[in-house]
Amino acid sequence: MNSNLREVANKLFQNGYNTLTEREKKVIHHLVERLHISRNINREFDENLTFGQRLADRVAAFGGSWTFILIFCFILLIWVALNSFILLHRGGAFDPYPYILLNLVLSMLAALQAPVIMMSQNRQAAKDRLDAAHDYEVNLKAELEIMSLHEKVDLLRERQWGELLELQQEQIRLLMRLVSQRDASGGDVTNNPNAI
Repeated sequence: MNSNLREVANKLFQNGYNTLTEREKKVIHHLVERLHISRNINREFDENLTFGQRLADRVAAFGGSWTFILIFCFILLIWVALNSFILLHRGGAFDPYPYILLNLVLSMLAALQAPVIMMSQNRQAAKDRLDAAHDYEVNLKAELEIMSLHEKVDLLRERQWGELLELQQEQIRLLMRLVSQRDASGGDVTNNPNAI
């Protein structure tokens, strides 16, 4: 195991590498190797769908659309109007009121459509779980990168403070030297080119 991975895990998680989850280990690996962790989960998920799963998704998408609702209402109205018209003018309709055949067709449609919609919803829930896991990985890596950047900025700031202190001490030393030269020369150091 790469010792750098263990160091980063101890530094950022305050835990040993072996105590991390597989997802956290994956994030640490991507962080240390400077690899991208983001990917298109939707494309990966869609590539693994079977024909039946894609068909169920299309049926569920159509069954939950305004197009389906309007077509369905139109068919119901035609069915009722046609049966009522035939019943009034000819005396016998193929599905007289209370439309028992229509109720049977609607029941069969609901019996077939409900499991298809459930399959599609279960698949969407699985896709959402994958999205959430991926979001966690991306967010964790971003958080770790930000923590690393904070450390680097803090180190740079400390180094700059050290340099500023050194410059300030040098300036104080030069000022003390000027003051001592002024006192030694009786107060005039402007005419002396070697004053500094």
